[in-house]
Amino acid sequence: MLDFSQTIRERRTIRRFNTTPVAPELLVYLLNGAASLYEAEGTPRWRCIYAGTSESRQRLVESMIAKMKESKLGKLIPVKMIDFLIKRITDIPAHLIFIAESADNRRQSDENYAAVCSVMQNFQLLGWERGLGMLWDTDPMLQSESFLTEIGLREGERLAGILHAGYFDKAPRSRRRTPAKQKWTTIGGGGEPDGPQLDNVRIPAQSILEMLNDAVWAPNDGLREPWRFIYVTGGEAADKLRASYGDASPASLLIVAKEEADPHKQEEDYAAVCCLIQNFQLLAKSKPWHVRRTVPEWIYDREWCKPFGIRPQERIVAVLELGGDAQSSEPAPAAPQLLNISHL
Repeated sequence: MLDFSQTIRERRTIRRFNTTPVAPELLVYLLNGAASLYEAEGTPRWRCIYAGTSESRQRLVESMIAKMKESKLGKLIPVKMIDFLIKRITDIPAHLIFIAESADNRRQSDENYAAVCSVMQNFQLLGWERGLGMLWDTDPMLQSESFLTEIGLREGERLAGILHAGYFDKAPRSRRRTPAKQKWTTIGGGGEPDGPQLDNVRIPAQSILEMLNDAVWAPNDGLREPWRFIYVTGGEAADKLRASYGDASPASLLIVAKEEADPHKQEEDYAAVCCLIQNFQLLAKSKPWHVRRTVPEWIYDREWCKPFGIRPQERIVAVLELGGDAQSSEPAPAAPQLLNISHL
């Protein structure tokens, strides 16, 4: 079994790739594995476009830089610099474009987006174990009409980004992450220090924090850390959760995202928080307790969120129910996801 803790901490964003080809069959294999590691209720809808041939890579980069070349600034950039950028991107062996499909409401749209971001994170982790490095690209130039037309983005769909993938010779040095404890709030009296007794398995709050210290190694531009954690075990907030789930409320961990004014940063930060949640669920597989990720309707109601101390420029991304005796408590596994892969 993959050592998720080590891989999550060791994985790095790779920006310089060597020319070793990447077998398409390996990418499909890893993508199947990445999809199978994502656990959620329902069937999230997302798709992937693969650009792996010389011709498709050329069309991809031309559509990416078209808007830049036509801009006033772009016209001042020397042709040699543009040619260098084109070559640098086309020399990367593989590009996978991930898209969350459209949905009827905001909650399902978020579920689809969270799913594709989580699968992208799983894909990066599985690829790292095989020596593959990746760059998660969400550059604003990807929002150009030329690029969106090239990939066939449909009305209502959300682009999660491109994973540029290839083998590499050297990984960047490690950088620091803020300990989870500095972003941790407890509501109720059960979180210090031993945590609640659930299904005959005691879950110490310290154990949750230790897992979060690994989970926070989620990808995000500039290593921004837009998250915080609210551990709910009692009080008015717990009563709210009890009313929401219609049962004795388990201990719950609310994963909260800061919302930037810049829409591009906001999307990047939301994706990073989704990856953090996915990391946490992967790490929980080695524990004698389970994590159930939920996105209840009430998280979209500001009044309902008040007892949890949610600030004006924040939102709850997911509620993680923490429980023991995983065999009896976990929901039935979802049906395997059928991959929707097309070629550019």
